[in-house]
Amino acid sequence: MARPTKQELPDDFEEHILDTDIKQEMESSFLEYAYSVIYSRALPDARDGLKPVQRRILYTMNDMRLLPDRGHVKSARVVGEVMGRLHPHGDSAIYDAMVRMAQPWSMRLPFIDGHGNFGSPDDSPAAMRYTEARMAPAAVAMTASIDEDTVDFRPNYDSREFEPSVLPAAIPNLVVNGTTGIAVGMATNMAPHNLVEVVQALRHLINHPNTDVDGLMRFIPGPDLPTGGKIVGLEGIRDAYETGRGTFRMRATARVESVTPRRKGIVVTQLPYGVGTEKVIERIKTLVQGKKLQGISDIKDLTDREKGLRLVIEVKNGFHPEALLEQLYKLTPMEDTFGINNVALVDGQPRTLGLRELLRVFLDHRFEVVRRRSQFRRNKKAERLHLVDGLLIALLDIDEVIQVIRTSDDAAAARERLISVFDLSQAQADYILEMQLRRLTRFSRIELEKEQETLRREIEELDAILNDEKLRWKVVSEELAEVAKTYGTPRRTVLLESAGTAVTAASVPLEVADDPCFAFLSSTGLLARSTTDGAIGSGGDRANHDVVVSAVRTTVRGEVGVVTSRGRLVKLSVLDLPAIPASANDPNLQGGVPLSEVVQLEAGERVLALSALPTEGPGLALGTRQGVVKRVNPEVLAREEWEVVSLKDGDEVVGAVELVTGEETLCFITSDAQLLHFGADAVRPQGRSGGGIAGVRVTAGERVVWFGVVDPAAPDGSVVVTASGSSTALPGTEPGSVKVTPFAEYPAKGRATGGVRCHRFLKGEDALVFAWAGTAPARASATSGAPVELPPATGRRDGSGVPVAQPIAACAGPVSLRVDGPVAG
Repeated sequence: MARPTKQELPDDFEEHILDTDIKQEMESSFLEYAYSVIYSRALPDARDGLKPVQRRILYTMNDMRLLPDRGHVKSARVVGEVMGRLHPHGDSAIYDAMVRMAQPWSMRLPFIDGHGNFGSPDDSPAAMRYTEARMAPAAVAMTASIDEDTVDFRPNYDSREFEPSVLPAAIPNLVVNGTTGIAVGMATNMAPHNLVEVVQALRHLINHPNTDVDGLMRFIPGPDLPTGGKIVGLEGIRDAYETGRGTFRMRATARVESVTPRRKGIVVTQLPYGVGTEKVIERIKTLVQGKKLQGISDIKDLTDREKGLRLVIEVKNGFHPEALLEQLYKLTPMEDTFGINNVALVDGQPRTLGLRELLRVFLDHRFEVVRRRSQFRRNKKAERLHLVDGLLIALLDIDEVIQVIRTSDDAAAARERLISVFDLSQAQADYILEMQLRRLTRFSRIELEKEQETLRREIEELDAILNDEKLRWKVVSEELAEVAKTYGTPRRTVLLESAGTAVTAASVPLEVADDPCFAFLSSTGLLARSTTDGAIGSGGDRANHDVVVSAVRTTVRGEVGVVTSRGRLVKLSVLDLPAIPASANDPNLQGGVPLSEVVQLEAGERVLALSALPTEGPGLALGTRQGVVKRVNPEVLAREEWEVVSLKDGDEVVGAVELVTGEETLCFITSDAQLLHFGADAVRPQGRSGGGIAGVRVTAGERVVWFGVVDPAAPDGSVVVTASGSSTALPGTEPGSVKVTPFAEYPAKGRATGGVRCHRFLKGEDALVFAWAGTAPARASATSGAPVELPPATGRRDGSGVPVAQPIAACAGPVSLRVDGPVAG
């Protein structure tokens, strides 16, 4: 219908316009709005720590009997019930509050047991039509005894029902779970705490009412956040406990781990309160793209429901993970601040409360709850005792009672006659009239007498509680202890006075310095680097002592090469090798990286030794299976790999060593037990394409077992280790007979000759299955890296060996790491 014009209005119509000052109207309307937000939405009550919407949700779920032992129901059903009965502000506000009470990363002690997708620190939950909920066990403690006149009720928004103005709240919810809210002209932000610690402080406050903040902080040293993490610096916490306002720093829990065999990483297992993994990842990516953060190669979120939060930040080789972690704390949300502002409603008025005031308000509330509950129970039991007394009177003369009832005209007359004849009250008379005939038994009377005695004793106990304030406080204390025992959990947040000995840019640089170090290769194929100077592998009695078979001097940011049996030299970055501590008494390279992780090998190809990639000097010496020897001129190409020897068909490299002076003694040992050694100066250096020259004469069907360098002038001398066995046995299955002989027993012969005999075969033996020569003392290990005990050295160069416990896989002497270069034993 169209609005009538002025000409269409009736003649007797009179306009009534009320002029109102706009300033007064705005002030009045805004004030009403502000009051509504402060008292009905944003601020919690200091007694139960709940906002109205939270209180209405728990009360409604309790009325619906959605207890922890019942099945879940649709969240939409709960939201609809709350909105229709008590909270007319829209379903989204109700569902948001309900979701938060179900999130363990938001609430230190959740009140809702949610089933379905209730979100994550980064993601919103599913719609309420998809999720289900019921009360968590802690919510039962919040609503316990609500039907026993423990709290006041008030009309709901349409005055058709009543709702509690506060819950009985057996749990100190405001301190334990904290809260946050923004009102008009004020806000609140309260940190969660540990329930067990809070209860201890409450019980101490009951026994010592004059305790100050320092006394309470003996029990509550600081917040206990749902997401764990660390709190750095406690000064702001004490300020907040004293005045109600303060600030503290939250820090993620992270540790440095080996995320891959070649790379370190920072593993984050706990984040600051209110910070999600996606927020951290996004910030790190922004910093990396803006070149404000260096040293990160990848970031992965491996969080799941079983293992919890796990954020892996891979660190590039060449950067100190500890220093990078400090950069992450400084530049990302992995370190955040929490501003405490303890504003809550006390007697209907917003107040800023310190820790002592918060605990005091809760205790006073529980004291009143216990009083009202005791009074309610006392009244109920007194009413029951009154009825039992009347029933016992009737049972004493039951025949007369029946006669009175039978001779009465109606129930009203019977009631009056019972009251007058037996001196009963109206309630007692009505109860007798409603009594069933089956109660008129001898056992019924005995039960009633027992009940009468029990009721009198219980009434006496309740009277004692009501009449004795100390006893009432004792009840409050005992109930708090039971709450802590039932719902308490261990502390999750670590409290630190300061950041401690944190790694900073001033103390340790972000990037790893190019310091001198050594690269090692072990007999089981492990690679590692170390900054240790001195001798490695010279002793030790460890049960597992994987020997070092090759070591070269280099720098942390330098490169080394590995020589393979196919005659390839493959470059490796030293930064890719894990840094491990090494000492003369601990030659084990546990923590090293397997060769397969850094070198792509072909089928049947083996890594023999390390090379320092020299650009000058005597170069590299190689020996092959067919007895060829080659000295390779120093040459480093601008590629990842290249060939250092041209091999004939069926031939392969069996040994490689980096020369230092060019005058070392080269040694061949063949499978038919022939040993030949000669000076390295007898071999003319060749380029990388050369095929080498004759080194040792190998008879038909035989092969070179070992090639390397021997130092006859070593302080402890040099030895030859040989092991004989059957050529038809599978490699590594036959221990064989082992012999150790001083190297000085073997005379030198010219290059390309057959050498001298170094081992005499026993019956059933026809070949050497293992051989090695080097600086004494020699140390042998099996395929697993376990030690193999060698027999003592004998002076017979062509003698036979003695049996050993297991086959020898590798043998090495002490590795001398000299400033002028490496000499591998």
